[in-house]
Amino acid sequence: MIQSSYSFVDENNRLVCPTSNNHVLMLKATDEEGNVLPEFEKVLDIDIKAAAEAITGKTLDQNLLSVVFDYEGNLWFATGGFRIYPERQQQGAMGYISRDAINAILNGEEVDLTASTFVYELTPGEGAENGIASSKEGAVILTNQNCYLLKADNGVQVEWCTPYESAGAKDSKEGDETTGGGLAWGSGCSPSLTSNLVMFTDNQNPVNLLALDMKTGEKVASTPVIDELPEEMQVSVENSAIVYDNSEGTVSTIVCNWFGAGSAKLADADNDSSVQTYENIYDVNWLQEGNKMVMPGVERVDTIKTDDGYEMKSIWCREDIRDTSMMKLSTATGYIYGYVQDLDSGMWQFIMIDFETGETVFSMDVSDKPGYNNMAIGMYAGSSGNALYCPTGYLELLRLQDRFVYLPEMPYRKVDLDKAMRNILTQEEFTEDGGKGNVAGWLNTITVENVHPSTTVAIRMKGLAGKTDDFKLYAYGKDGKLTEVPEDLWKIQTEDGTIPEKLSEDTLYEVHVTVEDGGTFDLSETEKEIKIAVVLG
Repeated sequence: MIQSSYSFVDENNRLVCPTSNNHVLMLKATDEEGNVLPEFEKVLDIDIKAAAEAITGKTLDQNLLSVVFDYEGNLWFATGGFRIYPERQQQGAMGYISRDAINAILNGEEVDLTASTFVYELTPGEGAENGIASSKEGAVILTNQNCYLLKADNGVQVEWCTPYESAGAKDSKEGDETTGGGLAWGSGCSPSLTSNLVMFTDNQNPVNLLALDMKTGEKVASTPVIDELPEEMQVSVENSAIVYDNSEGTVSTIVCNWFGAGSAKLADADNDSSVQTYENIYDVNWLQEGNKMVMPGVERVDTIKTDDGYEMKSIWCREDIRDTSMMKLSTATGYIYGYVQDLDSGMWQFIMIDFETGETVFSMDVSDKPGYNNMAIGMYAGSSGNALYCPTGYLELLRLQDRFVYLPEMPYRKVDLDKAMRNILTQEEFTEDGGKGNVAGWLNTITVENVHPSTTVAIRMKGLAGKTDDFKLYAYGKDGKLTEVPEDLWKIQTEDGTIPEKLSEDTLYEVHVTVEDGGTFDLSETEKEIKIAVVLG
């Protein structure tokens, strides 16, 4: 089976997947022209465990768990599972396969893996329980006992190894509402990186957020997290923390409690917790009954650089949210996106949380059927800047989109959101392409089919402040340059049609722009179809 949690897509749209039988597969998804293949094509298949055992001369008791490329394209791997008990003395390993060997295999050449695979043996009882993080400094791997920075240099070079503490595997107690427990013996939190720091949680009571220096591995800051819950509510952080570095000395981290999701069977000595099936690693009652079987808690902690080092402080903490979707932060909108369940109604919902305050600013009902539990498959955003995807247990992929564009003269006609994009245009790009002043919003690219000779498009947007007369609308022409749209072809108004003199960031406005089919600002060559790309300055 494919270990979906630790699979990823490479630069050529190939899926790189560890499997439950210790292989790593590379699956081609598109042809050389970028066309999507009807079936995946397997272009690489390596038995990593067999290669590691041949090199070490030892039998590995632990199976392959996770893989990732480093910045040179070497493929790092780690063995382990979701409960590696030190007293069971299982033999594990970490290491990498060289990029040269991978390229040779992709070119159809025979490769001696014993000469191109490099292995670092772990102490029996130590193993990975998480994914691997990659940085310019090397690969960061968190085991049940230590955090490592490893570098590829004709062998595995240990740049540093920093131990951390754990209370061990956490299980529900008699009388608890939950029936499952924690997934990991050590930290369940895959490390998240900034240029200077490695961030992860330990598994103590209370759980602590740790910050290590990327270059030295020294612990530079720590603080308890989600430690204000009622005494009977345990805490176990089992997913990567969201980490946002504002480049001005503050690193914000979002951590989520996930105690209760892990299967009680993970404690069994004969359980192979490296196999990622729902029945194997997750509590069956959580799958069937929903989020009342996991404990709440989401907290934002800021790590602040000072003259004396680093300090941590809690910004906000939500004791009512039980998130299982691996939340996503959009730095463009300032919102954290999640997928939760209303415990009173049983309704599964998309939610948006304000990054600054922690308050819920929007929620949208999906379904009250138990199977819409998304079961830890992370949400992800589409490249259009206007789509959020969430897989569910009903084998349905949900898509949430903001209908930010409409046709005010023909409200009955819906603009195809698959042809509507909202992306960041940097100040440098704005100026380079001919814009004057400061870029003041997203670049909105919209295609409308079956249009009249002249069509008005309305674009909804917030975050605008200042005098209305100070704004100009720019549109891209076929030459790739921005041109100012004449004042008589566009306007800013409120939803009720009022033309304001002054704009407020918290108000939703509409930018109305009239485009002629085949005119200056129409980027489409197709008759009765217009495509515009506009941005406010």
